[in-house]
Amino acid sequence: MIKAVLFDFDGTLADTAPDLGHALNRLRTVRGLSELPLSLIRPQASAGSRGLLGLGFNIKPGDNGYESMRDEFLDCYTQRLCHDTRLFPGVNNLLDQLHQRNLPWGIVTNKPARFAYPLIELLGLAQKAACIVCGDETVNIKPHPEPLLTASHKIAVTPSHCIYLGDDIRDVQASHAAGMQPIIARYGYLGSDQPPEQWGAQYLIDHPEELLAYI
Repeated sequence: MIKAVLFDFDGTLADTAPDLGHALNRLRTVRGLSELPLSLIRPQASAGSRGLLGLGFNIKPGDNGYESMRDEFLDCYTQRLCHDTRLFPGVNNLLDQLHQRNLPWGIVTNKPARFAYPLIELLGLAQKAACIVCGDETVNIKPHPEPLLTASHKIAVTPSHCIYLGDDIRDVQASHAAGMQPIIARYGYLGSDQPPEQWGAQYLIDHPEELLAYI
């Protein structure tokens, strides 16, 4: 019996790729490189600065210059945090339906708090969420189960009674490790070479409101 729903943020509740992509392309144009199309950027958006800088500059954590480039990227992103970011169509209605059914819902994201909280506030979700767990508020991030277990503790709902909806293979891995039921948001970014049907989740949805069928 499902008693609560937890959500990933980027690529699940909110389409943040346009503003993340704008920050990446600013770094590229400053260096004399052409802008990348949003269609190429979207699959890496859930991976944050690591994935986007890897896409844009073939650079990874530990490489020379990575940290300074990451800081530059995050500064650019901060300046345009919620310019083109929107909730996915159907999200507001889904959350309204959960409220009408007296089902608490929360957000569990790897996004650092300094970006997540302002965005969640600007999108009108801060006062509605039963809990918010950001990527720098626990020792471990997804795919480790700690963030999900922290959320279930905050809302006082046993993990086995929680659904976790996400758009990345790490969301499914974290769900299984936490003892929650994973559902894949197939409308999200799906940043993996492996098809989402092979990630290990029993259910996949193509629109946010389809989640109501599993509650």
